[in-house]
Amino acid sequence: MKITCDREKLAAAFHTAAAVAPARSPKPILQSVKLDVAGGAAVITATDLEIGIRVEVPGIQVEQDGSAVLPINRFSPVLKESSDATLSLEADEKGIVVRGQRSEFRFPAANPNEFPAVAAFEAEQYHDVSARLLRELIRRTAFATDNESSRYALGGVLFEFEADKITAVGTDGRRLAKMEGPAAAVGGHPTSEQMTIIPTRAMTLIERSLSDADAEVQLAARPNDVLIQGPRVTIYSRLVEGRFPKWRDVFPQRQQAIQIEMVVGPFHSAVRQAAIATSEESRGIDFTFGEGKLLLAGSAAEVGQSRVELPIEYGGAPVSIMLDPRFVADFLRVLDPDKNITFELADAESAAVCTTDDGYGYVIMPLARDR
Repeated sequence: MKITCDREKLAAAFHTAAAVAPARSPKPILQSVKLDVAGGAAVITATDLEIGIRVEVPGIQVEQDGSAVLPINRFSPVLKESSDATLSLEADEKGIVVRGQRSEFRFPAANPNEFPAVAAFEAEQYHDVSARLLRELIRRTAFATDNESSRYALGGVLFEFEADKITAVGTDGRRLAKMEGPAAAVGGHPTSEQMTIIPTRAMTLIERSLSDADAEVQLAARPNDVLIQGPRVTIYSRLVEGRFPKWRDVFPQRQQAIQIEMVVGPFHSAVRQAAIATSEESRGIDFTFGEGKLLLAGSAAEVGQSRVELPIEYGGAPVSIMLDPRFVADFLRVLDPDKNITFELADAESAAVCTTDDGYGYVIMPLARDR
């Protein structure tokens, strides 16, 4: 293999792929990425055997096709410290040589044939979804998952597919986030025959690897794994095994509840201020809605007390609920500060429900008052 490449473009692809490689592994070769050059195109792959990624490398000139295994701990500093606009890479059975204008590095490298294959996207059945929506689905649900749950498969985001829609759900048992949006089934992609729970780590990788500037993304769910293809990146992941809770049952169906319209920015600021006087042992905040204001009150014996008022458009009888401010802030953090939300609650013992006008719903279970 022999190529000349744009250093910044190679570095961007390299570091995107390197994020998948494990820091420790009984298979040392997994702590590298593989560069394949064929037909004038270059692709970098990486895997930890659970998640895999393929990243196209633009801006290369190919003199000779071939493959090379690039050790991350050596190759990454070269890309970071070099000031050259272009680098040349040459690899054979002895190793790999990297040359800049005034620098040269030689590294031993593993046999490319021993590097595990990472699946390419060859599915004929999939859902088309905009990259912007998919990133939003992930951003608004992945934070609510729980990688330590043993009762349910909560260590990932549940995806449900319909002919013209996609729904993502994340929960840790104490709060639940649900986001939906338009998507198109292609080739009869299965919609309800299977449970597709994509690991949170894979979700984060997908969100970081895509750009809002990307157009359509293809998502193919299979019985044991999932493939996601963007314009430059393909990601493979095994699915989380197990059952997901019946999440629709979590959203309360109630007749007697108050609904308050609020703006994200001021509400988020008030929650952050009230949380200052909380601790790990006393983290609950009282949210009292009534008489044209929201009163947030926190108290921790070893920290102090907080009292924050926020004007709201609700003049009815006061209704209070104690919530964990972290869970409220997590929801508000993924929304634009000027966005409107609807906050719904019935009483101190029932779940609070937050919704937006673009398909986002969030349920928070209350804390016991004696805390």
